[in-house]
Amino acid sequence: MNSSFDLSLEEQKVILILASMVQPTDDEFKTYKFRIADFMKLLGIEDKSKYTEIPKLTKGLMKKVLEIQEGNSLLQVAWLNSARYEKGSGEVILRFSPDLKPYMLQLKDKFTQYQLGNVLNMRSKYSPRIYEFLKANEFKKQSYIEIEITDLRKLLRVEDIYPLYADFKRKIIIQAQKELKKVSDISFEFEELKTGRKVTGLRFYIKSSSRKSKVNNEELALTIEADEVDPMIEEVRNIMNEHEFTDKEINPYFNT
Repeated sequence: MNSSFDLSLEEQKVILILASMVQPTDDEFKTYKFRIADFMKLLGIEDKSKYTEIPKLTKGLMKKVLEIQEGNSLLQVAWLNSARYEKGSGEVILRFSPDLKPYMLQLKDKFTQYQLGNVLNMRSKYSPRIYEFLKANEFKKQSYIEIEITDLRKLLRVEDIYPLYADFKRKIIIQAQKELKKVSDISFEFEELKTGRKVTGLRFYIKSSSRKSKVNNEELALTIEADEVDPMIEEVRNIMNEHEFTDKEINPYFNT
């Protein structure tokens, strides 16, 4: 299965957060409820006046298309099936498009919680895709991975952006190299492959890092599966919040 998509950095993070919640035992997609304040924190939106950006973001995602090529079949499908906002609740309820179900466990391999913790700290929209590409090849026997420039451009959906290689290298490759080294669990060096005097490919040397993600599991555990939560449990959570218990203190009881 080959997948292709063009999402902004914030849109990629929304999909990463949702995909990390899908479990191998799930028969159907569930609805996932998020506190918008927590959602904004994970997306790196610190200005509370930008609260209205979240509905715009999810609306945009419902218009974005994921293309999945499998043999002679090409599936074009929207990422999100629905996004519900209850006025005054401070929450959003999201659901994946049901047509993604047969592919989601394969996509989940790319969008693991481990990966999520690294990607949430990135600031360039291209860094997560390069990270994904390198992670998929991290443990291969060969000490490097090669890719043609034209194929890398297709992967990043930048066929018509930065036509000069020097700009492509400086604004995408070098930027990703700096960012991955700073915030993720891998880094890379690269070598230019030339045909004549023209750079036509890159050879990546991937290095594993002992760096731990700055986003811990408690920050990731923001999801409540709305169709499975006992109202009594939610009432207890609300009471504890009223008595100024923090989510960090509440979660162990809530999970039990």
